[in-house]
Amino acid sequence: MSYIKGYDPDTLREQVDPRQCKERLDEIGEQRSLPALLERVWLLKVLGRPDDAMVLSEQSVRVARMAGTRKDLLRARILHASVVQVRGSYAAADQELTTCAEEAEGQGWAAIAAFAYQHRGKTHYEAEDYESARRDFKRALFLRQESGAPDDQIEQALLSIDAADRRRAAASVAS
Repeated sequence: MSYIKGYDPDTLREQVDPRQCKERLDEIGEQRSLPALLERVWLLKVLGRPDDAMVLSEQSVRVARMAGTRKDLLRARILHASVVQVRGSYAAADQELTTCAEEAEGQGWAAIAAFAYQHRGKTHYEAEDYESARRDFKRALFLRQESGAPDDQIEQALLSIDAADRRRAAASVAS
Protein backbone atom coordinates (compact mmCIF):
# COMPACT_ATOMS: atom_id res chain seq x y z
CA MET A 1 0.00 0.00 0.00
CA SER A 2 1.34 3.40 -0.95
CA TYR A 3 0.97 6.17 1.58
CA ILE A 4 1.96 8.80 -0.96
CA LYS A 5 -1.07 10.65 -2.30
CA GLY A 6 0.97 12.92 -4.54
CA TYR A 7 3.79 15.43 -4.45
CA ASP A 8 3.61 19.10 -3.61
CA PRO A 9 4.31 20.90 -6.91
CA ASP A 10 6.35 23.62 -5.17
CA THR A 11 8.30 21.78 -2.46
CA LEU A 12 8.34 18.34 -4.18
CA ARG A 13 7.72 16.75 -0.78
CA GLU A 14 5.45 13.74 -0.48
CA GLN A 15 1.81 14.43 0.30
CA VAL A 16 0.51 11.84 2.73
CA ASP A 17 -2.44 11.21 5.00
CA PRO A 18 -0.88 11.82 8.46
CA ARG A 19 -3.49 9.68 10.22
CA GLN A 20 -2.77 6.74 7.94
CA CYS A 21 0.99 7.16 8.44
CA LYS A 22 0.66 7.36 12.23
CA GLU A 23 -1.50 4.22 12.25
CA ARG A 24 1.13 2.38 10.21
CA LEU A 25 3.89 3.62 12.51
CA ASP A 26 1.96 2.28 15.50
CA GLU A 27 1.36 -1.00 13.69
CA ILE A 28 5.08 -1.49 13.01
CA GLY A 29 5.88 -0.68 16.62
CA GLU A 30 9.43 -1.48 17.67
CA GLN A 31 10.15 -4.11 15.01
CA ARG A 32 13.86 -4.29 14.29
CA SER A 33 13.95 -5.96 10.86
CA LEU A 34 15.61 -3.87 8.18
CA PRO A 35 12.39 -3.40 6.14
CA ALA A 36 10.54 -2.30 9.30
CA LEU A 37 13.34 0.11 10.25
CA LEU A 38 13.40 1.65 6.78
CA GLU A 39 9.64 2.06 6.74
CA ARG A 40 9.69 3.66 10.20
CA VAL A 41 12.41 6.10 9.06
CA TRP A 42 10.35 7.14 6.05
CA LEU A 43 7.15 7.48 8.08
CA LEU A 44 8.87 9.63 10.69
CA LYS A 45 10.38 11.77 7.94
CA VAL A 46 7.07 12.44 6.18
CA LEU A 47 5.34 13.05 9.52
CA GLY A 48 7.74 15.93 10.19
CA ARG A 49 9.84 14.20 12.84
CA PRO A 50 13.33 14.44 11.29
CA ASP A 51 15.25 14.07 14.57
CA ASP A 52 13.54 10.75 15.35
CA ALA A 53 13.99 9.70 11.72
CA MET A 54 17.72 10.50 11.93
CA VAL A 55 18.29 8.24 14.94
CA LEU A 56 16.50 5.35 13.26
CA SER A 57 18.12 5.96 9.87
CA GLU A 58 21.56 5.69 11.44
CA GLN A 59 20.48 2.43 13.05
CA SER A 60 19.11 1.13 9.74
CA VAL A 61 22.43 1.82 8.01
CA ARG A 62 24.24 -0.16 10.74
CA VAL A 63 21.79 -3.06 10.45
CA ALA A 64 22.10 -3.08 6.64
CA ARG A 65 25.89 -3.02 6.91
CA MET A 66 25.88 -6.01 9.30
CA ALA A 67 23.07 -8.15 7.94
CA GLY A 68 21.91 -6.83 4.57
CA THR A 69 22.98 -7.02 0.96
CA ARG A 70 24.84 -4.25 -0.88
CA LYS A 71 21.50 -3.15 -2.35
CA ASP A 72 19.99 -3.01 1.15
CA LEU A 73 22.88 -0.87 2.33
CA LEU A 74 22.51 1.53 -0.60
CA ARG A 75 18.77 1.91 0.04
CA ALA A 76 19.42 2.57 3.75
CA ARG A 77 22.13 5.13 2.94
CA ILE A 78 19.90 6.92 0.41
CA LEU A 79 17.07 7.10 2.92
CA HIS A 80 19.50 8.35 5.58
CA ALA A 81 20.75 11.04 3.18
CA SER A 82 17.16 12.09 2.49
CA VAL A 83 16.68 12.64 6.23
CA VAL A 84 19.93 14.64 6.33
CA GLN A 85 18.55 16.74 3.45
CA VAL A 86 15.23 17.35 5.23
CA ARG A 87 17.22 18.60 8.21
CA GLY A 88 18.90 21.16 5.91
CA SER A 89 22.39 19.65 5.65
CA TYR A 90 22.50 19.85 1.88
CA ALA A 91 26.24 19.38 1.35
CA ALA A 92 26.35 16.21 3.46
CA ALA A 93 23.25 14.82 1.75
CA ASP A 94 24.69 15.65 -1.69
CA GLN A 95 27.97 13.89 -0.91
CA GLU A 96 26.26 10.71 0.33
CA LEU A 97 23.75 10.62 -2.53
CA THR A 98 26.52 11.13 -5.10
CA THR A 99 28.44 8.17 -3.70
CA CYS A 100 25.30 6.02 -3.67
CA ALA A 101 24.26 6.98 -7.21
CA GLU A 102 27.73 6.24 -8.58
CA GLU A 103 27.91 2.87 -6.83
CA ALA A 104 24.42 1.87 -7.99
CA GLU A 105 25.16 2.86 -11.58
CA GLY A 106 28.49 1.04 -11.44
CA GLN A 107 26.65 -2.12 -10.38
CA GLY A 108 23.97 -1.66 -13.06
CA TRP A 109 21.20 -1.13 -10.49
CA ALA A 110 19.22 1.47 -12.42
CA ALA A 111 16.26 1.64 -10.03
CA ILE A 112 18.47 2.32 -7.02
CA ALA A 113 20.56 4.84 -8.98
CA ALA A 114 17.34 6.62 -10.03
CA PHE A 115 16.23 6.71 -6.39
CA ALA A 116 19.55 8.33 -5.44
CA TYR A 117 19.44 10.85 -8.29
CA GLN A 118 15.84 11.80 -7.49
CA HIS A 119 16.81 12.52 -3.87
CA ARG A 120 19.98 14.33 -4.88
CA GLY A 121 17.84 16.45 -7.21
CA LYS A 122 15.53 17.26 -4.31
CA THR A 123 18.58 18.24 -2.27
CA HIS A 124 19.76 20.64 -5.00
CA TYR A 125 16.20 21.93 -5.41
CA GLU A 126 15.89 22.79 -1.73
CA ALA A 127 19.33 24.40 -1.85
CA GLU A 128 18.02 26.53 -4.77
CA ASP A 129 20.47 25.05 -7.31
CA TYR A 130 17.78 24.45 -9.91
CA GLU A 131 20.14 23.66 -12.80
CA SER A 132 21.75 20.79 -10.86
CA ALA A 133 18.33 19.67 -9.63
CA ARG A 134 17.01 19.53 -13.19
CA ARG A 135 20.06 17.53 -14.34
CA ASP A 136 19.54 14.98 -11.55
CA PHE A 137 15.79 14.71 -12.17
CA LYS A 138 16.45 14.11 -15.87
CA ARG A 139 18.97 11.39 -15.01
CA ALA A 140 16.42 9.79 -12.65
CA LEU A 141 13.81 9.94 -15.41
CA PHE A 142 16.14 8.31 -17.94
CA LEU A 143 17.08 5.52 -15.53
CA ARG A 144 13.46 4.93 -14.57
CA GLN A 145 12.40 4.74 -18.20
CA GLU A 146 15.32 2.44 -18.98
CA SER A 147 14.42 0.08 -16.13
CA GLY A 148 10.67 0.04 -16.81
CA ALA A 149 9.73 1.82 -13.58
CA PRO A 150 6.06 2.23 -12.66
CA ASP A 151 4.16 5.21 -14.06
CA ASP A 152 4.01 7.00 -10.69
CA GLN A 153 7.83 7.10 -10.54
CA ILE A 154 8.04 8.43 -14.10
CA GLU A 155 5.41 11.07 -13.23
CA GLN A 156 7.35 12.06 -10.10
CA ALA A 157 10.49 12.67 -12.17
CA LEU A 158 8.53 14.66 -14.78
CA LEU A 159 6.85 16.77 -12.06
CA SER A 160 10.27 17.42 -10.54
CA ILE A 161 11.79 18.51 -13.86
CA ASP A 162 8.86 20.86 -14.43
CA ALA A 163 9.22 22.34 -10.92
CA ALA A 164 12.96 22.90 -11.41
CA ASP A 165 12.28 24.59 -14.77
CA ARG A 166 9.67 26.89 -13.19
CA ARG A 167 12.00 27.83 -10.32
CA ARG A 168 14.94 28.34 -12.66
CA ALA A 169 12.86 30.61 -14.91
CA ALA A 170 11.54 32.59 -11.93
CA ALA A 171 15.07 33.01 -10.57
CA SER A 172 16.37 34.32 -13.90
CA VAL A 173 13.46 36.81 -14.15
CA ALA A 174 14.11 38.00 -10.59
CA SER A 175 17.81 38.65 -11.20
